Formats: sequence, structure tokens, C-alpha cells
Amino acid sequence: MSQGRDPLTGLEDRQSFLQRLAEAVAEAEREASTLALLVLDIQRFQHINHSFGQALGDALLQAVTGVLGRVARRGDSLARIGSDRFAMLLPQLANEGHAQLAALKVQRLLEQPFILGQRRLRCNLRIGIGLYPAKADGAEALLRCAEQALAEARRLEQPIGLAPHRDEQGAAWNVELESQLEGSLERGEMRVFFQPKLDLSSGLPVGAEALIRWQNPSHGLLPPGQFLPLAETLGMMQPITLWMLNSALRHSASWTDKWGRLGVSVNIPPKLMDRPDFVDIVTSTERLWRQQALDLYLEVLEESMVSAQCLAHQNLSELRRLGVKISIDDFGAGYSSLSYFRDLPADELKIDRSFISGLQSDPANEHIVEVIIELAHRFGLSVTAEGVEQAGVLDHLRRLGCDQVQGYYITRPMPAESFADWLCTFQRTEG
Repeated sequence: MSQGRDPLTGLEDRQSFLQRLAEAVAEAEREASTLALLVLDIQRFQHINHSFGQALGDALLQAVTGVLGRVARRGDSLARIGSDRFAMLLPQLANEGHAQLAALKVQRLLEQPFILGQRRLRCNLRIGIGLYPAKADGAEALLRCAEQALAEARRLEQPIGLAPHRDEQGAAWNVELESQLEGSLERGEMRVFFQPKLDLSSGLPVGAEALIRWQNPSHGLLPPGQFLPLAETLGMMQPITLWMLNSALRHSASWTDKWGRLGVSVNIPPKLMDRPDFVDIVTSTERLWRQQALDLYLEVLEESMVSAQCLAHQNLSELRRLGVKISIDDFGAGYSSLSYFRDLPADELKIDRSFISGLQSDPANEHIVEVIIELAHRFGLSVTAEGVEQAGVLDHLRRLGCDQVQGYYITRPMPAESFADWLCTFQRTEG
């Protein structure tokens, strides 16, 4: 067995994993992304060893390792960090909810009985979830956070425990960010990143989604989950969205000159859709950068489309008439019904990543995705799958008739300059 590996399970040992954890935190900081750490503990493992012998205990550890390997995505890391303790590192998560879903999936799989030799054995598990940067500010703090969550799960006799938000920041952290957020646009601290969308029939990039980051003067590059809720509280969502719209179309104009037409998507909050001058804002920004309406996609959440007021529907319908595309984001996370699409102004549907992540392992997810794609096409909607992280998932979506994909398997969100470089490399590769 190579150095840094546990000889029994073949997983990384604690020392090697701590190094990987530090590297993952540094990468998450650079990319302004969310990193989750699950610490898993087998309850009463010593009792199993004493009652049935070490050989059976070893077999149980190997069986647990096999289950964790099946759950892990490409890019996840696994380690054995104690005699009866495992760690699972989940980079590039959208939010804490996805970490909870991963923990729940592990817990459900491991609660199934194992057949080890002549014995049928159940594995009683506790899982603690740590989250960077929301609940920890470094690698050691993240591990401590996950272990505290594990202790909380034990105390409450629950399978999964969550750590509270870091006490050392708490309200003070929010107060500091609020004071810095005011004026951040004027100081030029906001950044726009782009994540490409790939057409499955041609294999070519057809556009990109614009995503915001904040280059905070004290804390570095922050992901949107760290500051957009505060922006909502401060009434800054509309100016931030207008800045994003302007920045996205400005960059899109530079792409058009070199690579031809590429669509660009911008997320729109519900309140902005209700503005009487919303159509004028969008069209004037397009004219400023000499962009065609056909190149702009406005992404709105499924739930906000259902609850939108009459004026919002009128605005979106008018923009569609002018050629702007309307995209329903995170479809399936809310109402999961296509019946109302007959009367809604929409051109594209983006399937929520929670369905995509379990596409290969969960037959129910596969059936749901297949039905969504089929019905969306019947309503004349194109379909984009979000959160594609594996080649097998991409191939599966192609077989199901999905139109476009977006996710870390294609590439992670990147600054505009890096996206332009990626387009050059992609064209050379394809050409």
C-alpha cells in the first residue's frame, strides 16, 4: 500500500487527508465556491469487534468503504481518519442543502443490512456536516466544525448533525459585510464569471450563464450565497442585477466579434420583473452594446414564474415578442408541473441539479428527467440540464434527448478573460 493510504480500506489516511483538505479549502477560496465536509462515525464499532472478532469488523469497514465509493462523485475525496471514522470531502456544492442530500443518501444506503460471512449486520451511523465558508474559515476550522456537528448528532440521537454558523462572526460578520456591500458597485468590486452551456447534438458551446462574485476588500472573492441575501435586505438586488445585465452584454458583444453569436443568460429577481420600465431597461442595455435580443436569455426561478404578478407576465411576454429568450431556472425544485407552461412566456427549461446528480443511481430520477424532457419538447421548450459533473451523466442525458448541458464536467465558472481563453482552446481542439 502506498504512503498516505490506509492499508485496510485503501482510502487516504488522516495525515494525507488533512493535506488534501487544506488544498481544497484554498481552491474553494480562489473560486468563491462552497466546500462541504462529512465526518461519518460507526456507532458501537468496538462492540462489534469484541463480540464478533476483528475480522468481521474489518469486513464491515471495507463494506462501508465500498458504499461511500459508490456515492462519491468525480472530484470528491474519501478518507479513513480514525478506527471507526471516515471523512468525505464534497467540493463545488451549490449550497448546504446539497451537502445534506449527500449525507442523507449515505445514511440511507448504510442503514441497509450487510451480509458479512454468515452474519447479517446493520451499521448504525452518525454524520456531521461542516461547510466552508459559511461555517468555517479554514481547513482546521472546517474539520472542527464537522466534528462538532457529529457530536451534536450523537447528543440529539439523530443520524445527521449540522454545525451552527460560526460564532466568532455571527452578527458581527453580517454587520461588516453590510457596511462593505454598500458602495461595492461604485468601487468596482463586483465580478462577473461565466459558465458555458454545451449543445449535446453538436458538442459546441452555445452560450454561457453570467454569475456574480464579490471581490471583498477584507475577505477575498465571495460566492453569491455569502452576500446576495444581505443585498436583498439592503434593497440592492435591482442595481446589482442591472450591473450584471450590462456586464454580461458587454462581454457578449466582444465574443460576437470573434466567435459569432453566443447566448448569454442573466438571472432576474422577481421584483425587477414587476417594474413598469423593465422592458425599456433590457432593450436599452441591448442597444448600448449593439446586441441582438436573440442572444439574451433571462433566467427566472420556477416558483417566481408561478407566483409572478400580471405586470411581470406582460413584461416577459413583450420581451419574448422582441426576441429575448425566457428560461425557467431550477425546474423541479418547486411545483414540478408543466401544465401551466401553455400560458407562460418561456423558451427554455433548466432541470434542477438535484435530479441530475442522481440520474444514474436512482431510477426514479431517470424517469422524472425523461418525462420532463419529453413534455418540455411537446410545449416547444428547449431543455438544459444543470449540475452535470460526470461523463456518464452527460451521455445519459444525450440518450434521453436533452438539448444542452451545464456543469463542472464541462468547466467551472470562470472570469470573462478565462472564458475567452477557453473558447480559443475549445475551437482549436474541435477544429
